[in-house]
Amino acid sequence: MKLYWKKTCSTCRDARKYLLELGAKFEDVDLAPGLSVAELEALIGKRDYQQFLNFRNELYRERGMKQNPPTREEALRLMSENPNLVRRPLLVKGRSIVIGFDKDAMKEMAQ
Repeated sequence: MKLYWKKTCSTCRDARKYLLELGAKFEDVDLAPGLSVAELEALIGKRDYQQFLNFRNELYRERGMKQNPPTREEALRLMSENPNLVRRPLLVKGRSIVIGFDKDAMKEMAQ
C-alpha cells in the first residue's frame, strides 16, 4: 500500500496515525513536491479525474471548477503544477484507491 499525503495537512497526519494504529504496512509518498503528469495519469487511471481535485483549494474555487471543470489534460497539468490541488490523503493498494480520510474504507483496505 501507498499513502499519498502531505506532512503539513492535519487530515493527512490523522489518516497516517490511524493507519499506524491499525498496524497497516504502507509506503509514504509525499505530495508536497508534486507529482508529474505521468505519475498522476498512472495514479488516476481510468477513474474520474474530478474526484482527485481538491474542492477546498483556492485555485479550484477561483476557476469555478465545480461548475466549469477543466479537461482531463488541463486538470492533470494543474495538479502537477499545484500539488495542493490534489485531494488528499490517497491510500492506494493495487487498483483500489481511498480518496480522503475515510476510516471505514481505509480499515477495510488495510486488512
